Amino acid sequence: MSSNNGRRARANNNVRNNMSNKNYGKEKKPKSKKRKVLKVLLIILVVLVVIIAAVFAAGYTYIYSLLGEMQQEEIDLNAVSIDEAVADELSDYRNIALFGIDSREDDYGRGNRSDCIIIASINKKTNDVKLVSVYRDTYLLLTGRNLDKVTHAYSYGGPELAVSTLNANLDLNIEEYVTVNFDAVVDAVDALGGIRMTITSDEVEYINRYIDGNNKITGHNSSHITTAGTYNLDGVQALAYSRIRYTAGGDYKRTERMRDVLEAMLNKAKTLSISELINFVNIMLPKISTNISSGNIIGLAPALINVNISESDGWPKKTQGDTIGGVYYGVPINLEKNVTQLHEELFGQTDYECSETVKNISNQIINKTGIQ
Repeated sequence: MSSNNGRRARANNNVRNNMSNKNYGKEKKPKSKKRKVLKVLLIILVVLVVIIAAVFAAGYTYIYSLLGEMQQEEIDLNAVSIDEAVADELSDYRNIALFGIDSREDDYGRGNRSDCIIIASINKKTNDVKLVSVYRDTYLLLTGRNLDKVTHAYSYGGPELAVSTLNANLDLNIEEYVTVNFDAVVDAVDALGGIRMTITSDEVEYINRYIDGNNKITGHNSSHITTAGTYNLDGVQALAYSRIRYTAGGDYKRTERMRDVLEAMLNKAKTLSISELINFVNIMLPKISTNISSGNIIGLAPALINVNISESDGWPKKTQGDTIGGVYYGVPINLEKNVTQLHEELFGQTDYECSETVKNISNQIINKTGIQ
């Protein structure tokens, strides 16, 4: 895509939700939990492929009845901070926010931190899908609030505030979201009959403590991984694998494991029979909250029947850990440069110039932390 010179003059006047909005300020703070909750993987692309496969094997009435099992929660599209210039420039891309929340209950709203945040970007012309993980500790400006970890946006204002924060800080056009909760990962992988993953020797050192924790919480009895090698992991083991964060690469490597598991699930779903796919749908859909309508999901069939994940990566590309007020944050070095690189790599926008909103937030982060 070409440079956006000439479009930025109207940027500040065209943001749908002004950054000074205080409506979110009275929302409750994140829940404290006695036990650190297991990190969540996101399976929405798998679900979409499953639904697409089912569409060609069953009638629309049956598909609609299946999709009716999902929890629908609308968000105010006038309050998700989409700059009109950005919306115009990204018109060839459908960007969907995928949230994995730290709830083990049937609760998908405020009060739950989004421990896993992935942007699924669909190129409408090529049907390629790129996945970008946003690191949960990233220091960003929560819409209408203060600089904070991006994971807290969902807790303070549910999917609406989380989507708004991503749009405002990353110059995106997200209007759709999908949320899955803690226990969805275990059930999803088990419904797929497991996924094949390679476990390295340094990962073996940590994976079993997570398996034990998962077993205790879920009531399962999954076995330990004793040596390095390639295994068909069940749900508990796959979740344990994705949670490992103490090897080289730390939390950045953990988000890479999340994406690897997601891709493995997608590939496994493509190999299942129609009856197996429908069983998977019946198990998973009640565990999903979204504002994407049933008809809209079915409408994705032509684009996603041969879906191909072309890239997956983490964002921000360059960060520096910093402790502010006794709390650890991942500070972008700097936000404007990280957003520019994101747009070049994700959307092919060479010489990308960030919106005034992103520039202002970038300066606020620099002024607060001294990191630039």
